Amino acid sequence: MPETLLFFTELLAMPVHDLKGRRIGRVKDAAVVPVIHPSRIDRFLMGAGYAWLSIRHDQVASISLAGGIRLSDEQLVPYHEDEYMLRLSRDLLDQQIIDVNGRKVVRVNDLTLELRNGPEHGTLHLLEVDIGIRSIFRRLLQGVLPPLWIRRLQQPIPPNSIRWEFCNMVEPDPQRRLRLNISNQALEQIHPADLADIVEELGPAEREAIFETIDSEVAAEALSEVDPKMQASILESLEPEKAADIVEEMSPDEAADVLSELEEETSEEILEEMDSAEKTEVQELLEYDEDTAGGMMNTEYVVLHDNATVTDSLAALKGNEDLLENLTTLFLVDGEGRLAGAVPVARLFIASGSQRLRDLAQEPLIQVTVDEKQDRVTELFDKYNLLTLPVVDEEGKLSGVITADDIISVLRQK
Repeated sequence: MPETLLFFTELLAMPVHDLKGRRIGRVKDAAVVPVIHPSRIDRFLMGAGYAWLSIRHDQVASISLAGGIRLSDEQLVPYHEDEYMLRLSRDLLDQQIIDVNGRKVVRVNDLTLELRNGPEHGTLHLLEVDIGIRSIFRRLLQGVLPPLWIRRLQQPIPPNSIRWEFCNMVEPDPQRRLRLNISNQALEQIHPADLADIVEELGPAEREAIFETIDSEVAAEALSEVDPKMQASILESLEPEKAADIVEEMSPDEAADVLSELEEETSEEILEEMDSAEKTEVQELLEYDEDTAGGMMNTEYVVLHDNATVTDSLAALKGNEDLLENLTTLFLVDGEGRLAGAVPVARLFIASGSQRLRDLAQEPLIQVTVDEKQDRVTELFDKYNLLTLPVVDEEGKLSGVITADDIISVLRQK
């Protein structure tokens, strides 16, 4: 192992020597101050008698495994609690953090520090979080055997660590998150399904902290992947305004599903904070029984008049870019708003711009009414290998659409 690397378990209890080489205490903890530097050890906390003293990084002349810490300045001050400090022993060791690259929650067993020599003195930087068996081995032998012996004995065990920059701390206290400069930006880049898996491994306070701070759109996508009972628990823990921001970013059917799991009072508080358009759509869906087509359907779809052409459809698609990722079918209605046809999007690519959409419509047109039972809807998807199924009201007017994703969600819950 390079001499420039030092484990935190080796730093703990390391002797501290004054200018004359006399031992004046031992290291009890060390701290990073993220608002000043994201990885440099800014303070060493030394136990001396009944008091703890604070050693600034620029008061250290040298650090070595054999010689301990030697000071270049003896003007030490008593340690006082500082909310801007991230203490390694208290705040990281044995705590759960998120491995952003591995997309999982891990427990910190030890920390790897890197010694960087500067023009006047050396500094320690937090390099990696150690999570494997090797780090557990070091912890077990800490104080039992000399550090150099432990290093030799651990060599056959493969290391398992995560670079510090790929770690995301979870801090429930919003004020402390701010002081420690904790950002969840890296979490927002994770696939929603992976983020949902991470969230399900955390405790209630940590889940709340994540959903409070990440982008509402990302939160909505992740929430859609979480177990329904946990969805309700998360929304109930948030302020109604924040919960409403997240629910507004969900598709209307998913929003209705999650709100139906909440206590009526909580659901009403969230609806009250939502914009009127999204609120109206969700309230309409909440009126249907969840085991009917009306309770399963989504109100996000693209509809055109049955006289429309392929050119008209392309313009409509450009106006609904947020739906394109999962859009497979366009729906046609007559002058009375009644469902008149369904056109697979793929057929648009082989048709001329002037061709009427009704000439490209699927035959036969399969549809269900809003009160059709869930089991019958599932049968239709299986029988006809459907990707989408239009839902109409008692007058034959298009009310919504059920997609294959909705069916998969139903089957998973069963």
